[in-house]
Amino acid sequence: MPFIILAYDKPDAERLRADLRPRHLAYLAARQDQMLAGGAVLDDDGKAIGGMIIVDTDDRAAAERFVGDDPFSTGGLFGSVQILPWRRSFFDRQRVPGL
Repeated sequence: MPFIILAYDKPDAERLRADLRPRHLAYLAARQDQMLAGGAVLDDDGKAIGGMIIVDTDDRAAAERFVGDDPFSTGGLFGSVQILPWRRSFFDRQRVPGL
């Protein structure tokens, strides 16, 4: 069962996010085979305030390592992180067979 990683930035961390972003994107690009989806979480004005990644693993510890090794995490950007199991019902605009 995949895991959703939902991380929110610390308050007033726009500059830190911008500084860490190139390393974060390189980290994700090197691991794109482990992700089903991902992207920034935005506020109502379109400003990034966090991120969401769905990691394709059945191992919570692997999901914890994935976010723990992310430069956004090691660089101190995140104020909070949730890791939640995810059961697919719909994916890529399609109903998942057998559910």
